This record gives sequence, C-alpha cells and structure tokens, in this order.
Amino acid sequence: MELYDGRPDDLSGREEKEIMVYDLLDSLGIKYKRTDHAPATTMEVCDVIDAVLDCLICKNLFLCNRQQTKFYLLMMPGHKQFKTKDLSKQINSARLSFAPEEKMEEFLDIKPGSVSIMGLMNDHDNNVQLLVDKDVLAEKYVGCHPCVNTSSLKILTSDVFGPYLKAVHHDYIEVEL
Repeated sequence: MELYDGRPDDLSGREEKEIMVYDLLDSLGIKYKRTDHAPATTMEVCDVIDAVLDCLICKNLFLCNRQQTKFYLLMMPGHKQFKTKDLSKQINSARLSFAPEEKMEEFLDIKPGSVSIMGLMNDHDNNVQLLVDKDVLAEKYVGCHPCVNTSSLKILTSDVFGPYLKAVHHDYIEVEL
C-alpha cells in the first residue's frame, strides 16, 4: 500500500460517488493524501491502513433515535467504546440505535462499511446531524473513506471541520465518549 497525493490519475473503475468526493475536495482547495486497499472489512486491513495513513482513523456510526425521526453520524476514535446511554444524555435524545441501511443509502449514498463524513456531501436536506468526539477534533489529521471502503484519505482536521463542512452546509455537535 502506498500513500499518494490527491486523486488517482486514472479514474476508470472508480465509483461516481468516490470521484465526486475528489472533485469537491479539489474545488475547495483541500489537500489530501490517499491510499487504495482491499475492502476495509477486517481489523487486520484497518491496522495496515492506519499504519500507511499515520493518522487517527475514525469509527463512524450511523445512528437514529427510537422513532427513526432523527439521524446522526458519530465520528469517534476507533479505540474508544461506544455506549449509547452516555451519548443519548449529551444530545438529549431518546435511546439511540443503529439506523437502517436504507436510510444510510438514502441520506448519505453510502453502503455499510463505507460510512464517512464525506457522505454528508450527499445529505442536501440536512437529515443527518454530525456528532464528533472531542478527541477527533484534537488530532491534526483525520482519516476517512471517500464514500467507498477501498480507498482512504488523510486530511487536515481543520479542513474537514472548516471549509468542507461549510461547503456541504453541515455543522457538528462536540461530544465526549
């Protein structure tokens, strides 16, 4: 696995949603590093990706309240444990659970295993509220998928939570897990 500057030279065989991420980041002048890899479905693959990117790789969870009327994308360090009770209190929400895959695809145009903050570019109606653990915000870089789990990006945290979120018209709520 290698680390490259920016988008691939050859986009053939890439999904449109991945290309759209590169187009948006490039249009915003956001610099990023990229690595291509086998689908990130096991911890072994994720460990290799972590070593190549050399930055915080986030665990991204797509959640909803019991009534499925509020949807959340939670970004947290991969090593932290997620306890719904702790998060529910902080955001004043009824019991949280994993949201249905159909909603993930409808709102973010992402399939399970590829969940990423980059999917917010597809949430034009702001159906999803971004929740971010404070430890993610403290890191210099953040690692994420470009809406597919066969590539990973390394981006300055300040670029993700500044120009990127502004461009996709989303804000975030800082939480502590």
